[in-house]
Amino acid sequence: MANGRSGGEADLVIGEGRALHAHPLRAQVLRELHARPFAPVQAPRRMLHAAFLLDAATAQADRAAVAALCHARGLPTPASSAKYHHVSFGGAELRWESHAEFCTYTWDLPSSGIQPGGLPFQPPAATLASPFGEVPQPGPLLVAVDLHLVPDTAEDFFLDQVFDRSSLARSDVNDGLAEIATDFMPDPSGFVRILVRNRGLGAESAGALVQRLLEIETYRTLALLGLPEAQRLSPEVARIEARLATAATAMTSAKGLVDNNNLLNQLVGLAAELEAGAAGALFRFGASRAYMEIVRLRLATIREVPVTGFPTWQQFLDRRMQPAMRTCFAVEERQEKIARKLSNAADLLRTRVDVELEQQNRDLLTSMNERTRLQLRLQRTVEGLSVAAISYYVVSLFHHLAEGIHESGIDVRTLGIHLDVGLATAIAVPLAVLGVWSVVRRIRRSHGDSD
Repeated sequence: MANGRSGGEADLVIGEGRALHAHPLRAQVLRELHARPFAPVQAPRRMLHAAFLLDAATAQADRAAVAALCHARGLPTPASSAKYHHVSFGGAELRWESHAEFCTYTWDLPSSGIQPGGLPFQPPAATLASPFGEVPQPGPLLVAVDLHLVPDTAEDFFLDQVFDRSSLARSDVNDGLAEIATDFMPDPSGFVRILVRNRGLGAESAGALVQRLLEIETYRTLALLGLPEAQRLSPEVARIEARLATAATAMTSAKGLVDNNNLLNQLVGLAAELEAGAAGALFRFGASRAYMEIVRLRLATIREVPVTGFPTWQQFLDRRMQPAMRTCFAVEERQEKIARKLSNAADLLRTRVDVELEQQNRDLLTSMNERTRLQLRLQRTVEGLSVAAISYYVVSLFHHLAEGIHESGIDVRTLGIHLDVGLATAIAVPLAVLGVWSVVRRIRRSHGDSD
């Protein structure tokens, strides 16, 4: 910067070799206040102003094109991070500005003013617009303004020949030191004409007024970009709203898990459709709100005073723009309200589904408990039969053993025992049953089972 000032880029020296370390963004924040200075303007002058929409790729190409133009003329080129650049081409001057989604070119051209018996805006803008061909068109053209700054004249008769009387807005501004007039309509060349009569503004004040008027026209046009988006979304929002009402009515008679799941799927699908539209329009509606606020601030700054018989710019824009802005904000609000209703309905259905699932799980557990009890009874029955079967096999083995001893001729009477096969087998039956039952019981207890 001039005068040896660093603009906040270096640390702050406080003497004795000491310094206060600056925040990394301090320089950027300080420069922002001076990023777009007012350029002094002396009447008469002619301003041709255009704004082009950009994306990330075209913004870089636009900056490169401006740098190439300046380099070819031996003029300073914009810095890589610059948002504003001002250069002089002989008698004309170019002011280039880069914004978030658009860029502007303002050509400040000499003018001979209004000739006796003539009209402002002469020669037509189409014959003066050749400087715009110095650089490739950076993107779609959205704003084109032909502003004529002239010394004040008492004549008003030519206004009806230049502007559409039904749309003409006039007002005194800057405490009566200037008058502004426009009909906000494109002329045959496509430029919106703005006439500024200077009644005593200095060059700096005139430059500030000119810039604010150009910003009003630029931002009011950008603000209206939200209207087509709102008109596109309105039928979709109405359709989702109607389907939500149908689903809400169906909820009152829905019964069973299948019906509620189907309704829940419908609501989730509607919420996804609504969110997709809202996400796409989020930036556009937010930008329209911000641009409209800038227009209000600029209109407040110029301090309009009505001219008898004509609306002020504020009155004209309020009457013409507010319905469009209300449409945008109404669609945005409807999206938010429908989203909340969809969320509430979905939460209610999820609660229903959870309750029904819990009921089904409880019934399932009850059924499983009943089957377990039946299986336990069957198991105990089988165990009883197993005791009988095993006891039978044990008694049979004992019986065969006793018969084998008896038929072998072994004399057990020498041991003092009289072996009666039938009696021995009969005695073995209860003993076998008790023994087998005891073993089975111990096995059950070892597995944690009880009687």
